Amino acid sequence: MIDAIGKIAILKFKEGISSKEKKKIALNLLKTQSNIKTVLEKAEKVKGRLRTIKTKYLAGEKTKETIYKESGCLFKLNTDSCYFSPRLSGERLEIASKIKKGKVLVLFAGVGPFSIIIAKKNPQVKVTSVELGKECCKYAKENVILNRLNNIRVIPGDVKKVLPKLKEKFDYIVMPRPQLKDTFLEDALKVSKKNTIIFYYDFSSNPEEILEKIKNKRLKVLSIKKAGNIAPYKYRWRLDLKVI
Repeated sequence: MIDAIGKIAILKFKEGISSKEKKKIALNLLKTQSNIKTVLEKAEKVKGRLRTIKTKYLAGEKTKETIYKESGCLFKLNTDSCYFSPRLSGERLEIASKIKKGKVLVLFAGVGPFSIIIAKKNPQVKVTSVELGKECCKYAKENVILNRLNNIRVIPGDVKKVLPKLKEKFDYIVMPRPQLKDTFLEDALKVSKKNTIIFYYDFSSNPEEILEKIKNKRLKVLSIKKAGNIAPYKYRWRLDLKVI
């Protein structure tokens, strides 16, 4: 499995492949893919509150920092310290197309992929981007400048501490981080108003499990979409919710 993020390729190998064979595959990738300058191996699964991964250097330039281009936007990041999935490019563009005007809040925003694409595609909206990781916030702020945007603000900090300090209500809330112990929907509702649309993501084998977890009388489910596979019989789901 290969994930290409800018000039960096991250490989995930099956068990039993020798270090020599991994190196050979990495060198061949550099030779055949001129846009790839660094090849890393994914050493561990995504883990922790910041959803970081660990990678091992295999070949090419010795760096873990890259600039990735998507939907006309540029994203600078470190692949080990900042979670980033190029596989969500379609989701990010689809969410941006559903937003027309008003105030947008993106929680667990990382280096700003959802926030920046929404802000870039909809210059008339105001985007607030909240992220816990200091490194991700640093890159998010750089990315706002890199994309020459003036309709987005990056707020560092824990969602539970940041949201009570916000004095405004939002028209759209994007919650792209799945599989949390807390749904964080109660926190999101505190900065919602009637007709606010919430784009909520979670992992499960079926959407019924998620619907059971997020039961709330103030929320109406508008649609449920399978937004990618993460493992055999386990999927990423997006629920479009409306505050009533």
